[in-house]
Amino acid sequence: MELQIKIHIDKLLEESKEVIDRLVETNINKKLDSYLKQFTKNDAEGIIELSVEKNKKGEFNGKVQANLDGNSYRSEREDFKNLDDLINHLFDHLKVQLTD
Repeated sequence: MELQIKIHIDKLLEESKEVIDRLVETNINKKLDSYLKQFTKNDAEGIIELSVEKNKKGEFNGKVQANLDGNSYRSEREDFKNLDDLINHLFDHLKVQLTD
């Protein structure tokens, strides 16, 4: 499967881009790799999009959307104090959806 990764972050998080990229790569390669294998058809296409922003409270909001071989998955969370926890939590919820 051809998998595209798109990451959208607001300007307040530009300094954290490397950390966000690393967390996304780790989650996809270690947490989701076995779940993504179910989409192995040669012509299968997949997109995973992560959007993260810092809210007015100084906490983090995010969502992850995946379209994998025509199936859509989505998880959204708000008001996380720790950016790492938010991203890991979003991918945990995506993993649960992929098992259903």
